[in-house]
Amino acid sequence: PSYLERGQSSLVYMVQNLILRSENENSGFYLNDHDKLKELLLENENARQPTLLIGVTYALIDFAERHKMDLKHTIVMETGGMKGRRIELTRIKVHERLRSGFGVSEIHSEYGMTELLSQSYSAGEGLFSCPVSMKILLRSEDDPFEITSQLLPGQKKSGAVNIIDLANLYSCSFIATDDAGTLYHSGKFEITGRIENSDMRGCSLLAL
Repeated sequence: PSYLERGQSSLVYMVQNLILRSENENSGFYLNDHDKLKELLLENENARQPTLLIGVTYALIDFAERHKMDLKHTIVMETGGMKGRRIELTRIKVHERLRSGFGVSEIHSEYGMTELLSQSYSAGEGLFSCPVSMKILLRSEDDPFEITSQLLPGQKKSGAVNIIDLANLYSCSFIATDDAGTLYHSGKFEITGRIENSDMRGCSLLAL
């Protein structure tokens, strides 16, 4: 919601393009009209219409708590972050609440930030895949020059998340985040939280 109210969010810009491409008269933003959103979701369910419900995490949790449903033809995708609106939860806890509220077996996720032109997506279990323009590396929390970029089969490594985004052609392509994560040999990764004592971040927080 706060993204819509400010009007300059890159996330809103991305979703607006998806809405236009869908060419469906019911595709749109439902800022505070939860009743209308529930009505449309149930209509789509009855019609077996494949639907994507995408939202910032705290808004999806608010909606799921007020309107429990059993969705069979809807993908639920959270884009991360409580932005100071709710108590921070682990991704596992967030997905438990959303699965319970929406009656789905998996919660999809997007991992991105305003500094990146590329995003990673997860189709469940919190494991993200990168597009060809993006790569995840891990640095040691104790030594920023100790970098892990490749692993042997069966290996996994935890640490602080570094990102290379070659789509950032005219801006910074190398970003050291304060997100904590785990990298797998396959190149997939998961975000496990924030590094201890790191600053709170997020578009909403920085704009307050």
